[in-house]
Amino acid sequence: MEKANTLHIIKLSDSDFVRTLENCIQFGTPVLLENIGEELDPILEPLLLKQTFKQGGSVCIRLGDSTIEYAPDFRFYITTKLRNPHYLPETSVKVTLLNFMITPEGMQDQLLGIVVARERPDLEEEKQALILQGAENKRQLKEIEDKILETLQSSEGNILEDETAIKILSSSKVLANEITEKQAVAEVTEKKIDATRLGYRPIAIHSSILFFSIADLANIEPMYQYSLTWFINLFTMSIENSEKCDNLDTRLQILRDHFTYSLYVNVCRSLFEKDKLLFSFCLNVNLLKHEKMIDDSEWKFLLTGGVGLDNPHPNPCTWLPTNSWDEICRLDSLVTFKYIRRDFERLKEGWKQVYDSMEPHHVPFPEEWQDKLGEFQRMLMIRCLRPDKVVPMVQEFVIHSLGRKFIEAPPFDLGKAFGDSHCCAPLIFILSPGSDPMAALLRFADDQGFGGAKLSSLSLGQGQGPIAMQMIEKAIKEGTWVVLQNCHLATSWMPMLEKVCEELNPDTTHPDFRLWLTSYPSPTFPVSVLQNGVKMTNEAPKGLRANIGRSYLMDPISDPEFFNSCNKPGAFKKLLYGLCFFHALVQERRKFGPLGWNIPYEFNETDLRISVQQLHMFLNQYQEVPFDAIRYMTGECNYGGRVTDDWDRRSLRTVLAKFYNNQITDNPDYKFDSSGLYYSPPEGDYNSYIEYTKTLPLNPTPEIFGMNANADITKDQTETKLLFDSILLTQSRSSGGDAKSSDDMVFEVAADILSKLPANFDVEASMRKYPTTYTQSMNTVLVQEMGRFNKLLQTIRDSCINIQKAIKGLVVMSAELEEVVNSILKGRVPGMWMKKSYPSLKPLGSYVNDFLARLKFLQDWYDHGTPPVFWLSGFFFTQAFLTGSQQNFARKYTIPIDLLGFDYEVLEDKEYHQAPEDGVYVRGLFLDGARWDRKKKVLAESHPKVLYDTVPVMWLKPCKRQDIPKRPSYLSPVYKTSERRGTLSTTGHSTNFVISMTIPSDMPEEHWIGRGVALMCQLNS
Repeated sequence: MEKANTLHIIKLSDSDFVRTLENCIQFGTPVLLENIGEELDPILEPLLLKQTFKQGGSVCIRLGDSTIEYAPDFRFYITTKLRNPHYLPETSVKVTLLNFMITPEGMQDQLLGIVVARERPDLEEEKQALILQGAENKRQLKEIEDKILETLQSSEGNILEDETAIKILSSSKVLANEITEKQAVAEVTEKKIDATRLGYRPIAIHSSILFFSIADLANIEPMYQYSLTWFINLFTMSIENSEKCDNLDTRLQILRDHFTYSLYVNVCRSLFEKDKLLFSFCLNVNLLKHEKMIDDSEWKFLLTGGVGLDNPHPNPCTWLPTNSWDEICRLDSLVTFKYIRRDFERLKEGWKQVYDSMEPHHVPFPEEWQDKLGEFQRMLMIRCLRPDKVVPMVQEFVIHSLGRKFIEAPPFDLGKAFGDSHCCAPLIFILSPGSDPMAALLRFADDQGFGGAKLSSLSLGQGQGPIAMQMIEKAIKEGTWVVLQNCHLATSWMPMLEKVCEELNPDTTHPDFRLWLTSYPSPTFPVSVLQNGVKMTNEAPKGLRANIGRSYLMDPISDPEFFNSCNKPGAFKKLLYGLCFFHALVQERRKFGPLGWNIPYEFNETDLRISVQQLHMFLNQYQEVPFDAIRYMTGECNYGGRVTDDWDRRSLRTVLAKFYNNQITDNPDYKFDSSGLYYSPPEGDYNSYIEYTKTLPLNPTPEIFGMNANADITKDQTETKLLFDSILLTQSRSSGGDAKSSDDMVFEVAADILSKLPANFDVEASMRKYPTTYTQSMNTVLVQEMGRFNKLLQTIRDSCINIQKAIKGLVVMSAELEEVVNSILKGRVPGMWMKKSYPSLKPLGSYVNDFLARLKFLQDWYDHGTPPVFWLSGFFFTQAFLTGSQQNFARKYTIPIDLLGFDYEVLEDKEYHQAPEDGVYVRGLFLDGARWDRKKKVLAESHPKVLYDTVPVMWLKPCKRQDIPKRPSYLSPVYKTSERRGTLSTTGHSTNFVISMTIPSDMPEEHWIGRGVALMCQLNS
């Protein structure tokens, strides 16, 4: 468009962009400003507002501190690479915003053109020729018309007597007829060509769906970026490399299968393990949605479980969790599932068999529901009943639709990735915890003949930018390899890297040059580099067996000299195996979420390496095995140095004690768990340990981790939730024709919430009714809680009112309000509320009901006086309440408060109408990882499939710390939510941990520590 006017291209990162801009404004040449963010440089302000003025007869403008002439021909274009930028209204009014994102129709036409040009070049040439011929014919007709008009104008007197005029007119007529006939023939041919082209339309549509399936992956991880150019190159390679066939339908099928799988393999290479199944499932669903085989409302339900606040129907079964019943009631509103609620009550025995089965997705559904539901719809039912079995069901669904190869991602192959790169395309390793590709890369470089001096590597960080630049400049000339590690640490240098990669030119770059980059996922990593580069992930192997095997292959254990050089070989080899087992165990415990570790730590090979060397050294230097020393060095320093949470440190010590003790060296029958499968093998050579490791089970039971069988259910449910949450991130809101109804739905939910909210608490009235007194600290607790809840209540009320106004168009829909709308559509609690809220992981409906219950608890307290039993979960700041109860006791008996602690007693399961003389009764706690045995009054193992157990009313008795009676018990932390991790707030309290309580137990404490037993104030459902 502006090619003829010598367009200048600038970036805000250019050092001289202002000078270029000034010159262009003076000379009237157009400028393109590339890659801007959401903020514009203030120096552009006068330019965007066109603040010109006359000075000395010429139009001028001020730019920064200089005044320059403003040429009227000057044009200013700005582009951004942001996927979905939010420009403030004040920016939007200064510029004209155009959306250049490719549309599905545009994409289909582009792909159709490519496939026809490759498959039927004759047709494409003919079509091009016809277009040119048509243009030529039109030009000739125009010439004839001009000639006739000229003749008419120049002829004098009677035109019929003018012989030359008549000749010109008759020859024109003949010519015009000829041209019209030609045009008619051309049109027929063109129609024929178009019909043949349309035969290829299905593959264009299919491939366009695939492109939009990968376009939104970047919402999950910022590194999942794929450009249109890359996609089209892959498409053309598929056309060339797939099997040819003359029958059009067969050829299209071959092409469709080849390209879909080729895309899957190429994208999978750059996805983390957790997202590979997600990608196959999304591809599958998007293709089926296009064929109208999956209903949009059913797809939405599968991801969110429906949105609703109240469920008026009581749960008919004792064995069914409440949230499962709520989801079934919401499922009733979908067409296919009409009457499911009624039939569920009628056929509850049949449904119970599905619920209790080990493989519920393979059990026949009761009566007509077995035949009525398709495979996808069965998944919705299993989502409600047994969400822990959704992932295996998704795998089977993908196998049946696309084929088994779409769930078995090909193994990591560095050679193949290298084959896809060239000197101008960098190769990017996306790192994950515990993976280090450097060793593999160095081996590969040696194989390719690029070892030693031909490979220079540098870990980026402060001040390393210029060194990296010198390395790259040298390598581009000499054709060597450069490895830049940890790009995520050099945020400020990333624009420079982008510039380097953009300036790589095949003509001036040595063909052997390669740029290798490693980075953790980071939003600051330049998008253009990601889109043009070859991305790879290489994760640490999953599973105990693979992990122990890998430890034995690493340096120094794999070095025979080191392995056999200890002067206590028997003890060393046994403890070494125990240490490697411990290393695998602490890493694998992560998959159990908060039951394993409150904070998922990145234990890695360096921790193991130093511990192995210390073990070797300590055994050589001492006569006896110094267990205390090696336990302290490994558990508190090497591994414990990473651990920031005290409860995690307790778990770490307990796990380590299983492997570092005199039993492992002295008792040949010592086993690591009750199954008897796991132990440290007797002294033997290096290979005997590897062989024993290979005999271990591939999928270990939770028992070896110290967990019980329910831990697997928790783990699988978390996996399902992660899968659906990630898919939700890739779903855009404008999904077809239900945009209208989504606005209506948000409006209704907002109105529903508003109608339930009570008025704000009258804090002043409360202060009058419950003044601050010396003997009753609870008055202060009540007034402070009311103040905290008022802030949250006001936030929720304002946002609901503003959403309704925004939907009607009365106020601007800001980014914050848009986030609230999207959260309501997904049935989540909006981030705007969470900023002012107590911690909660509940979905929207449960959150609102829980919030209303908390308000009612405080209102009842205000109306009827201090309650006999306090609802511990109902407080915003629980520690204030606990301190208040201790303060009352301290003032009553005049004991300094810092000498006090609590003694805990779990009472009978019944109603209490009278408060205790000293201390407080509290309710509302749940046990996670164990249950409360109401007969024996001790901790006991959970029942199968019952993940949480409610704790009866507890009596918190303040007393002097030295007077707290000692009895066999487990010290359990109390958390506000099952996430268990929080941040330290300004008061020095964690935002999640509340207090630790002693609970009677007849088992050793280590047993419950391994199970990760804790008390929760609220559940997630």
